[in-house]
Amino acid sequence: MAALHPPTPLRRPRMVHIAGFPRAVPRPPRVAHRAPPTRTLAGDLAVPLGGVGAALLATALLLTGQTPHTAVALAVFTALTVAVCALARPLLVPALALVCWLFYDGFVLNQRSDLAFQQPDRTSLLVLLLAGLAGAGCAAAVRALRRQTAAGPGTGR
Repeated sequence: MAALHPPTPLRRPRMVHIAGFPRAVPRPPRVAHRAPPTRTLAGDLAVPLGGVGAALLATALLLTGQTPHTAVALAVFTALTVAVCALARPLLVPALALVCWLFYDGFVLNQRSDLAFQQPDRTSLLVLLLAGLAGAGCAAAVRALRRQTAAGPGTGR
């Protein structure tokens, strides 16, 4: 049988300082008060929320028979795009506009879930992209205004 030795005590390894290398600088103490996070759950879930909203809107328009009035349907999809893009992060704005356009083009303009790229399709894509940019721009302006008022009037920011 093998003889078991008692475990050796844990020791801190000895640090050897080699000349020419700088020593580690101690970290500054952490600040206990941090700013609240700026990310929200709605910003992270903007693409699924936009997809579900566009699907529900397309279904409602199909059920109510409002599909022949493409201008009204485009205005409603534009309002949905602005509302969802105001919640989203700026990088997701083109994806949200594209999701809304896919539902609009497939179920409202073509009505047989076919995607096309004629003149009305291109125009609606441009309108929805501009609506997404407008929603993101308005949200950015509101955030900047909130930051400015939170910083105080005399800070010069």
